[in-house]
Amino acid sequence: MNFNLYQDSILLTILKIWTFFLIVFTSTNIYAQNKERPRTNVGLVYPLSSNWTSAPRDTNNFSLNLIAGVSAAERGVSLAGFANIVHNDASGVQVAGFSNHIGKIANGAMFAGFINTYGGGKGVAVAGFSNISGNGSGAQIAGFLNKGGDISSVQVAGFMNMAREMKGTQIAGFMNLAKKVKGAQISFINIADSAGTQIGIINLAKNGEKGLAATIDEHQTTLLTLRSGGKVLYGIIGIGYNFSNKKEKYAWEAGIGAHVLTIQSFRLNTELVSSGLESFKGEDYTKSSFRLMPAFKITRSVELFGGPSFNFVNTNNPEGQKLTEHYVSSWRRNNGRDLYGFYFGYTAGIQVLF
Repeated sequence: MNFNLYQDSILLTILKIWTFFLIVFTSTNIYAQNKERPRTNVGLVYPLSSNWTSAPRDTNNFSLNLIAGVSAAERGVSLAGFANIVHNDASGVQVAGFSNHIGKIANGAMFAGFINTYGGGKGVAVAGFSNISGNGSGAQIAGFLNKGGDISSVQVAGFMNMAREMKGTQIAGFMNLAKKVKGAQISFINIADSAGTQIGIINLAKNGEKGLAATIDEHQTTLLTLRSGGKVLYGIIGIGYNFSNKKEKYAWEAGIGAHVLTIQSFRLNTELVSSGLESFKGEDYTKSSFRLMPAFKITRSVELFGGPSFNFVNTNNPEGQKLTEHYVSSWRRNNGRDLYGFYFGYTAGIQVLF
C-alpha cells in the first residue's frame, strides 16, 4: 500500500466530515437566527467558523472549535482545543485544552489545561496552572495559583492562593495570602490582616499571636522557635544546636500546637512536633513528639513553659543511638544499624509574645 496515498485518504475523510458538520450547523444557525434563538457555532479558529466574522457579536448555546472560539456570550457548552474567548458572560460548561477567558461573569464550570480568567461568578474553575478572577462564589482549583478578589467558597492550589476577602477555606501546598479571612487557611504559610482559623507551620495575622521562644530538651538540644497562630491552634518552626553531640549537632523542628485550656495567666498547651539532628553527611536522627506543656505568663509578653513529652525516635548513627539510655520499647533493623524506640522526655523554655 502506498503510504502517502493512505495519508491523503485519511485527510480527505476528515475534511469531508468537518465540511458536513459546518453545513449542518450553519443551517441550524440560519434557522435559529430567523427564530431569534441562541446560535450553534462550529469552526476551526476565528473567523473560520459557522458564525464567520459575526462570531464576536453572537451568543451561542453550543460552541465547538478545533483551535479557538470567539463569542459575545455562551449559554451552554463551549469546547475548544486551545482556547475559549468570551467577551461578556458565560453560563454552562467551558472546556479548553489551554485556556478559558470570560470577560465578565462566569456561572457554571470551567476546565482548562493551563489557565482560567474571568470577572467573577458562581461555579467551579479548574485549571492545570492558574485561575484568576474578580469577585465570585464557588470553587477555584489550580495546580499552581488561584488569585481572586472577594471569594466565597474554596480555593485549592498546589502552591499558592491569593484573595482580597475570603469567606470559606483556602488550601495550598505552600502559601495562603488574604486581606480578610472569615473561614480557614490551611497551608505551610498563612498570611492575613485578620483571620479566622489558620492551620500551618507559619501563621501571620494582625489579630493572631506570635511568640519567639528559646527551648531545651532532655538531650541538650537548644532551639530558637517561632510559635504563631490564633486563639486555639498555632504552628511551630525552629532551628538550633545540640550540645551533647560532636557530629549530629544541627537541630530543627516543625509542628502544630493547641491551647486546650486558658485561665487568666495560665495556659495548657499540647504539641505534635517532628524534629531532627543533622551532620549533613547522610546519617539520620529524627524524632516525633507529643508534648503536654503548661505555660505561665510572668509578664504581659513573657511566658515560661515546660512539661513532659512522649517521643518516637528513628536513627542510624552512633551518636543518636547514645542519646537515650532508657526506652519504653525499642528495636533494631538492618543488622542493628537502625534503631527505633519510644521513650519519655521533656521540653522547657521561655517565650516572648508579640
